[in-house]
Amino acid sequence: MSDASTDINALLRARLPAGAPLQIPPRCLLDMQGEPVDYVEGQSLAMRFPVLPRYQNPIGHMQGGFIVAALDNTLGPFSYLIAPPSVTTSLNTQYLRPVTQEMPHIVCHARLVERTRTQLFLAGEVRDDAGRVLVMCQAVCQILPQKAG
Repeated sequence: MSDASTDINALLRARLPAGAPLQIPPRCLLDMQGEPVDYVEGQSLAMRFPVLPRYQNPIGHMQGGFIVAALDNTLGPFSYLIAPPSVTTSLNTQYLRPVTQEMPHIVCHARLVERTRTQLFLAGEVRDDAGRVLVMCQAVCQILPQKAG
């Protein structure tokens, strides 16, 4: 984690309901070696992910499912930072440019578009080192009912 970013895992643990049986950080994020690079309270989160050979499709590009997993591993923690725990109900993705094997990493950005009482509307982007948008997505998360207590 860079000096410019906050300890995201500590923030997540502090904001979760007491006794919530949640793994922070989740194993899927650890497996993908995601690293927070920027967090703006209540507005956005950026995470960097390496482009590993094991993520390549037959033509040598990062397979779309791994790109979506990196986005989900950014949108998910961000959603927990801005609201009570939620689940993704839709995630729509548009691929604009390939993630090639020459790219050492990608940076996924999540930002809040709108929040209602029960839902979060989020936008995501994948960018390369030059700042070019490679992939865009829109997600809807359903905020889980909170137990009285």
